Amino acid sequence: MNLRVYKPEIFQGNLKKRNYFEGWYFKHVSNDLNHVWSFIPGISLSKNGSHAFIQVINGISGASEYINYHLDEFRWNNNTLHLEVGNSVFTDKFIDLNIQNDKLTVSGHLEYSNIITYPGSIFSPGIMGWYSFVPFMECKHGIVSANHKITGSIKVNGAEYDFSGGKGYIEKDWGTSFPEAWLWIQANSFNDSNCSFSFSVAKIPWLGKFFIGFVAFLYYKNRFLMFSTYNNSEITRIKHSSQTIELDLRNHDYRIMATVLKSTFGELRAPVSGDMTRRIKESIDSEVTINLFDKRNNLIYNDTSKRAGLEAVEKIFEYLKI
Repeated sequence: MNLRVYKPEIFQGNLKKRNYFEGWYFKHVSNDLNHVWSFIPGISLSKNGSHAFIQVINGISGASEYINYHLDEFRWNNNTLHLEVGNSVFTDKFIDLNIQNDKLTVSGHLEYSNIITYPGSIFSPGIMGWYSFVPFMECKHGIVSANHKITGSIKVNGAEYDFSGGKGYIEKDWGTSFPEAWLWIQANSFNDSNCSFSFSVAKIPWLGKFFIGFVAFLYYKNRFLMFSTYNNSEITRIKHSSQTIELDLRNHDYRIMATVLKSTFGELRAPVSGDMTRRIKESIDSEVTINLFDKRNNLIYNDTSKRAGLEAVEKIFEYLKI
């Protein structure tokens, strides 16, 4: 067995793979909510030209940049999350940024503390549960930090952004391609500073056919409440418009009603057979309201997060006719 499955945060691939991608998503929100920056280091291995990259997106303006690096500028540690892309370093404890091209210069050091890691077990190494052990899946997903505090600042094209006291989040994906259709929601800038919510649903190829699978959690009162296909949870309602998405989830003990207010979107690249040629829209300036009910339908928690992440490839709603 490949024991790396029990450390989904570390590099899962190798540079000899074909039609392969792997990317880590580092999100940062300042304490006053005025600044949001995400950095996505990764690799693209394809017949059209293998390379390493860092994507940068400003959540407030939606402006983004994709910076190419030679593959030999991608370095990693086999035991812990420690990546180097060019002169930048990405770990689960800090990042050092030294990024430069014709349009963008980024520098700075951000430290992470009070990190809330996703719980793993022998039979469920990460958020994908037993699907973690299934080979040849199109795309796998991992949660590195559901929530953490940030100390430090960065400079972007000469402007300084202070993130001390702010909130962070780290996740990752790896495989051959992103799904044909998906919806992703992520929020951890709630009034309750420890609360975090993540939801992903996608069309997943399976043995020549497909199924609609989802993984989700609400971190609430120091517990992960899990809602996923593999633990027999359900999406009981979904509704969308040009401005909002409404979503109801249910597991054995709880029900979540989530409402998303869409905001500024920027463009990112996504993988197709390892090649980063697909263009998608992502917001990290949306708003998510959570209502949590117990099994007796009593409302036990209500909160709203600003600066929430949202990707909605709208074909997913054709498959989610609930």
